Amino acid sequence: MNTTIKYSLLSISLFISEQALAAAEDDPLLTKFMVNQLERREAEGDNPIAWDAQAWVGKDLHKLWLKSEGEYTNGNTEESELQLLYSRAVAPFWDFQAGWRGDLESGPERHWLALGFQGLAPYYFETEPFLFLGEHGQIELRLEAEYEMLFTQRLVLTPEIEISAFSKNDEAVGVGSGLSEAEFSLRLRYEIRREFAPYIGINWWKKYSKTADFAREEGEETDDVNLVVGIRLWF
Repeated sequence: MNTTIKYSLLSISLFISEQALAAAEDDPLLTKFMVNQLERREAEGDNPIAWDAQAWVGKDLHKLWLKSEGEYTNGNTEESELQLLYSRAVAPFWDFQAGWRGDLESGPERHWLALGFQGLAPYYFETEPFLFLGEHGQIELRLEAEYEMLFTQRLVLTPEIEISAFSKNDEAVGVGSGLSEAEFSLRLRYEIRREFAPYIGINWWKKYSKTADFAREEGEETDDVNLVVGIRLWF
C-alpha cells in the first residue's frame, strides 16, 4: 500500500473519530427524576397519601421511562400502577412511548401493553393519550392533560384532567365497560426553587356507568371532592 493511500485512510479514520466524539458530546446521556405529586388528601374517614412520580434516562431521541402512581391508605396500598416504557422523539415536543404497565394494588394484578404519546399540544397543554391492551381482550383508553397558568414567576396554578374508558367489564377489579372514571384537579404551587414547590389544591373524581355500579355493590363512594396538600420536586 503506497504512502498516499495510507495517509488518506489515516485522515479518514481521524475524521470519523472526531465526528463520533463530537456527536457524543452533542448528545450526552441524561437523567431526570420528577415527583409531580406527593400529597395528602383530606377525605371523609380516610386521609390517603397519593403519589405520581416519573424518571427517565437516555439521550435526545431515545429514552427509557419509569412511571409510578398510586394511593396509600391506613397502612395499605389501595392503588399502585407502574409503567416501564421506551420513548422515541417523533416530532418537536412529542414522544411516542411503548412498553409495559402493571396494576399492582392489593387485588388481582393486571398487565398491559402500553402504547401512546406524550407531548405539548397546541396552547401549551401537556397531553398524554394512551391505549392499553390488557389480558383477555381488555382495552383501556386514557387521556391526561394539564396546563400551567403563571400568576408570577413563582406562583403557578395547574388544572389537570384524566378520563378513562374500558372495552369490557372486569368485576374482579371493579371496572365496567364504557366511560369508567373522570378526575379533575386544581393545584396552586409556590416554587421556592424551580426544583421544589409546595402546593395546595382540590381534587374531584367520579365513577360512571358499570364501574359506579360495582362500587355501590361494595359499599364504596362513586364521587368525592378532596382538599390536597403536597409537594412537587425534581432533580
